[in-house]
Amino acid sequence: MLVPFTKFNGAGNDFVLIDNRTLGLKITPEQAIRICHRQRGVGADGLLLLVDCTSGRADFAWQFIQCDGDTANMCGNGARCFVRFVHSLLGHTNPIKFETGAGVVSAFSNGEVVSIQLPDPKHLILNESINLASGQHTVHSVDTGVPHAVLFTERVDNIDILAEGSEVRHHSHFAPRGTNVNFVQIIKLNHLRVRSFERGVEGETMACGTGVAAAALVASKIHGFTSPVTIQVESGATLTITFDGFSNVWLAGPAEATFTGVIEL
Repeated sequence: MLVPFTKFNGAGNDFVLIDNRTLGLKITPEQAIRICHRQRGVGADGLLLLVDCTSGRADFAWQFIQCDGDTANMCGNGARCFVRFVHSLLGHTNPIKFETGAGVVSAFSNGEVVSIQLPDPKHLILNESINLASGQHTVHSVDTGVPHAVLFTERVDNIDILAEGSEVRHHSHFAPRGTNVNFVQIIKLNHLRVRSFERGVEGETMACGTGVAAAALVASKIHGFTSPVTIQVESGATLTITFDGFSNVWLAGPAEATFTGVIEL
């Protein structure tokens, strides 16, 4: 079966999007892995399926499958790409509401800039110590739709993110499912640079929306940052996080279509 898709990226974090409202596809983990494979498939950090919302709580719903074939409740940059996809496909007017595993997400699209309201953060834990191969490190954690560890460092370019990110992601402290990992450098007040190692991708991504939100919120608690916080991600793009205390968290940044095509499933 030939299935049409659109490839999007949000600040370099890339996704394959499929309108599954009438196709009724039952994507297996193996199919998702093949679609996302950068040599044997389209290539992406994740797969997003547009489906009807059956709960009546939102306009649409999504199914989000990571490139390892596992599902996740939320993805900030994926959500922004999903909004652009819905707008381009259906011409839907602002605001859009769609249901995710983390709850109903509200969003606005203004050209290539998409803003989404993230789920209220939970499980904030500050100033814990964990032992890594390089020594003892202070780690902060918060769930912004999915779990994140935040580690501040003097210079993120000096991080061996594949080694250190994987070590934190699989650390027993975050068992059994592990965590996403964000290495954070303070540029100046309310400005950060962030590199992210994503669970499910099992490597560095060019951007992580829920990760930069976690970094901004932790910086507000530890370093006195105030809304808005701007974050430069590994792609060079800039994302903006706004918040009221520890709620009403919004992520804004670019999302663009890269190409369309069909894939055999």
